[in-house]
Amino acid sequence: MAKKPEKPNEPETTGHSWDGIEEYNNPLPRWWLWTFYATIVWGVIYTIAYPAWPLVNRATAGIMGFSTRAEVARDIQTFADANAAIEAKLAAADLATVAADPELQSFARNAGAAVFKTNCSQCHGSGAAGAKGYPNLLDDDWLWGGDIESIAFTVRHGVRNETGDSRFSQMPAFGEILSEEEIAQAAAYVQKLSGQDHDAALAATGETVFIDNCSACHTEAGTGDRAQGAPNLTDAIWLYGGDHATLIESITKARFGVMPAWGQRLSDAEVNAVAAYVHQLGGGE
Repeated sequence: MAKKPEKPNEPETTGHSWDGIEEYNNPLPRWWLWTFYATIVWGVIYTIAYPAWPLVNRATAGIMGFSTRAEVARDIQTFADANAAIEAKLAAADLATVAADPELQSFARNAGAAVFKTNCSQCHGSGAAGAKGYPNLLDDDWLWGGDIESIAFTVRHGVRNETGDSRFSQMPAFGEILSEEEIAQAAAYVQKLSGQDHDAALAATGETVFIDNCSACHTEAGTGDRAQGAPNLTDAIWLYGGDHATLIESITKARFGVMPAWGQRLSDAEVNAVAAYVHQLGGGE
C-alpha cells in the first residue's frame, strides 16, 4: 500500500522499506508503458497470423499459412535438386574410377562423411576408430576386403543380418566341442601366432588343436580367409581382444557380430559416397 509523504514535496513511496531504504512510487515512463502495450498487441497479432496455440496433435495454423516444416522441406529440396545430377553420376559410377574424377571424388568424400556421421559413427565412432566388437576402419585389416567395391558391398548388404545377400560366416562355439584344456591350448597357440607372451607348453599342444579345428577357416598359418570373414590371427589387431582370457571366451562361446544392410535405408549414391569416404580414411586398398 502506497505511503503518503510525511514532508511537503517529498515523493510518495510504495510503503516498502529495506534497511531504511524506501521505494518511490513513481509512475512508469510513458514511452516504456506504450512500448509494453505494443508488445502485447504484437503478441496477439502474431498468434493469429502464425502457428502458435498447441492443439491435440498439431498447432493452430495461423492465417499466414506459414510452416517451419514446409520451409525446411523446401530448403532440403532445393539442395537435393542442385545435387541431383552429381548424385545420379555417383550412383551409376564405377567406384574404382571415382578417384580419377576430382569433382566426383570431392563430392563423394564430403557426402560420405555426412552419411557416416549420421548412420555409422554410433558403432564405429565419430573418427572411425571402432570399439570392442566394432571394426576400426582406419587400419588396413579387413575381414571381408578393403577395396572400394568390397567396402560398398559390405555397406549395402551388411554382415550376418536377415537379408539374403548379407555377408555371412559363423564361428562354432567350441565350448560344445572341445574340452576346457584344449581351448586353453588353442588360445595359447593363437597368442604364439600373434607374437604375444604365451605359455609355451600349452602352445605346443595347442598347435594340433588349432590345425584340427580352426585352420579350415583361419588357415594353418593363422592368416585368415576374407572369403569367409575369418580374421587374421597373426597380427596385433583384435576385434574383441587378444589376451588369453578373451581368446578363451571367443573360442568357447564364439562371436556373431551383426551389421545392418544399409542398402535398404540409403540410396545408391549414399552407399557409394560412404564407401568412398571409408576407403580414403587410411586403410583402403
